[in-house]
Amino acid sequence: MELRERVAGLMGQARSDLAELVSIPSVADPRQYPPEECARAAQWVLDAFAAVGFTDAHLAETADGSQAVVGSRPCGDPEAVTVLLYAHYDVQPPLDETAWRTPPFELTEVDGRWYGRGAADCKGNIVMHLTALRALGDDVPVNLKLVVEGSEEQGTGGLEDFVPKHADLLRADAVLVCDTGNAAVGRPAATVSLRGMVNVVVTVEALASEVHSGMFGGAAPDALAALVAMLAGLRDAEGNTTVSGLDNSQEWSGATYPEAQFRSDAGVVDGASLLGDGSVSDMLWARPSMTILGIDCPPVVGSAAAIVPRARARLNLRIPPGTDPAVAEKALTDHLVAAAPWGVHVAVETEATGSPFSAQTDGPAYRAIASAMEEAFGSPMVSLGQGGSIPLCNVFAETYPGAELILMGVEEPLALIHAPNESVHPREIEDMALAEALFLQRLTR
Repeated sequence: MELRERVAGLMGQARSDLAELVSIPSVADPRQYPPEECARAAQWVLDAFAAVGFTDAHLAETADGSQAVVGSRPCGDPEAVTVLLYAHYDVQPPLDETAWRTPPFELTEVDGRWYGRGAADCKGNIVMHLTALRALGDDVPVNLKLVVEGSEEQGTGGLEDFVPKHADLLRADAVLVCDTGNAAVGRPAATVSLRGMVNVVVTVEALASEVHSGMFGGAAPDALAALVAMLAGLRDAEGNTTVSGLDNSQEWSGATYPEAQFRSDAGVVDGASLLGDGSVSDMLWARPSMTILGIDCPPVVGSAAAIVPRARARLNLRIPPGTDPAVAEKALTDHLVAAAPWGVHVAVETEATGSPFSAQTDGPAYRAIASAMEEAFGSPMVSLGQGGSIPLCNVFAETYPGAELILMGVEEPLALIHAPNESVHPREIEDMALAEALFLQRLTR
């Protein structure tokens, strides 16, 4: 049977696999979900890959307490190319479950897409690997290695610490980092540029405790008002991120992201302007970008007529290639402290940082994946930037300087990863599994 037909015939199993995985709420934050759920997901992944030839698959403890699934599948030729397959089984929390059109941890088909938290990011990529390997059977002429991590979404660095300490365990000639995706459904792409990130929590303190807004308001400093003023100063009137000391004028030189498509993909409401004075591609992939992830302050319902004494916000700064995260961290911290009004007390705590990444795209693995994607999809592979951060890519590049890193996967803009109503188009799983299978068949030294 032709490889394409074998992949197509496996899509029923792919859906069953994804339904089982999505049903496990593997959020790697014990404050939100029991750690047993991540352990359950790790065991599921281990068993599934053991069944497709990774007979030595095992769980490896990492420094942040998460478990990575690690294994290998030799082809019998030690001189053959070695390919490392990567994905992650942990997921983002579902956020506001009332905003979901379907239950977040129940794979549900709506209008031809499969909805559920992790359906695309990144459990869909795990299923893509499994489908490709099942389609190939014993016909895999490369040595395979595997690592599926369990804390990527938390950014706590478990696998980043693990890789250099176990370099030989995962050493490969090519690494398929399957945690990105295509330009659109049916438009294959490899991601060649990633922004880095700096996550901080800024805390503002103005008073010893709440005080009556009628008796003291007007003279007493308001911590929440101070925080709002500080946050407002992180963008200019056009929406450009304006952190003192960071360049916000760079331009993207690769494939463009059409504005109309971006507006549709992002769900921009009628009449709203896009941010910044650059193109969509510039703003997403070449310039720093600040996002306010959350604010701790009294909720509207239940709030009192009192001045807020303390408030804090969690901030996510994305930085483009060429920007050192340590420089960005200091710039953001200094900017926030300098922007604080009225002498309020400010503390900035760094949660995590990650370096930007640029892929080398002139090797045999890139030529092989471009050929495989074009055959699988019927259209040429394009190169994209990615506004998200995958710090592990830099660790892979530093630990294995001769390896080619290919960032790909089943995600695409309509997948709405990290948001309510995350979904995957099953055709993306099918076509990407075929592309991966063709790549593994054809890659030679």
